[in-house]
Amino acid sequence: MEEVRAQVTADYDVVCLGESMVTFVPGRPGPLADVPDFHRAIGGAESNVACTLARSGHRARWISRVGADGFGDHLVSTIAAAGVDVSAVQRDPHRPTGIYFRTAGERATTVAAQHGKAEVVYYRKGSAASALSPALVRRRDAWSGRVLHLTGITAALSPTCLALMRRLTHPEPGRPLVSYDVNHRPALWHGADPWRLAELARGCDLVFVGEDEAEAAWGLPDADAIRAELPEPAVLVVKQGAAGATAYTGTARLHVPAPVVDVVSHVGAGDAFAAGFLSATLRELPLRDRLRHGHLLAAAALTVPADHAVPPPRELVRRLAGSDDTEWGRLRLAAGWTEAAR
Repeated sequence: MEEVRAQVTADYDVVCLGESMVTFVPGRPGPLADVPDFHRAIGGAESNVACTLARSGHRARWISRVGADGFGDHLVSTIAAAGVDVSAVQRDPHRPTGIYFRTAGERATTVAAQHGKAEVVYYRKGSAASALSPALVRRRDAWSGRVLHLTGITAALSPTCLALMRRLTHPEPGRPLVSYDVNHRPALWHGADPWRLAELARGCDLVFVGEDEAEAAWGLPDADAIRAELPEPAVLVVKQGAAGATAYTGTARLHVPAPVVDVVSHVGAGDAFAAGFLSATLRELPLRDRLRHGHLLAAAALTVPADHAVPPPRELVRRLAGSDDTEWGRLRLAAGWTEAAR
């Protein structure tokens, strides 16, 4: 199993690189056309992971670009308030900070499903983050952590972003462990080849992918088919929704069921899962416990309406993740469960 490489000079546990945007969420349920008011939040897969890890006691850094505008100020200050280092965030005086509007429904994984489940409208073309490139991201910043966490969203933003992702996922001596969440967003790949997401995955050490998104993007029907297509990553984690997750290490395969969760909102659960798995990986816990940590932090996100959930106390997660199979199988988590030990 791939372990976090020893880097005695690493300044951070995890460096997360990617775009964050200001999000406008409806003040009441319904189609965007019928909603009269919105409240402001922030959204971004990589910064979600960074914030969750920082709130869980890890040293986290976020690298990105934002506009020299009020929305950029809001993003940087909010992420910094979670304990994340933002010193490598660049301000662009010529390009705006991205924004998007969404309904409160479940984030869709296919274009067809978007119409029935949720509406997400992006205003990010030409954003400051879309100008990220190999020339603008210094290697010493990207490699300043024990883990570098990326997502496939960045690859879809622009040709220069794709070039950056190709550079960062290219195997070379001295790089940190590279973690990669496929995060297929069909709206971003309209007219483009989503197999680029798989090409990037092949250069990474740890890969997260949802079984549903692998089918939508690549036509792969199940976890074993995904592993057959992606044999290169030392650790491949296939998320299977309420059924749990399956991890592959070399030729070994381990499935860990998810606890029963009374879901409030699905938004942000995948990022929380990645943060939980990475947190346990940094502490070199057994693979079963890494998956269980992922499930528990995902459950924290699933049981709140916002994109961000305060992580459960580490001792509570440790205790639940260490339970025997019978206790784990009986576990049911509902709104407020993360407050149990506070």
